[in-house]
Amino acid sequence: MQDEDNSFFPEPVTLPIEGYLDLHTFAPRAIPDLLEEYLNQCHKAGLREVRIIHGKGIGAQRRQVHECLQRNPLIERFYQAPAEAGGWGATIAVLRAAGHEQTR
Repeated sequence: MQDEDNSFFPEPVTLPIEGYLDLHTFAPRAIPDLLEEYLNQCHKAGLREVRIIHGKGIGAQRRQVHECLQRNPLIERFYQAPAEAGGWGATIAVLRAAGHEQTR
């Protein structure tokens, strides 16, 4: 539920920067902002790859994630995770090296 300042959580949510993000517990409408901020923090931490677990389902969440990644200037490329890392239920995003961000 959103409060008056349009945030999705009453208190800030802190996620560990571990190189993967499991989106199963988040509301779909929160994903674009969450993903953008998580990628920013991963980039600041010097990570070059992030595995985004969106699930298999009917593909709606995967499409939403891919649209976010396409718009994000920190992303060099992204691709379906290999089978041992989630297959089509996850996406690997390759972040640009620090100082090589592109404006879009």
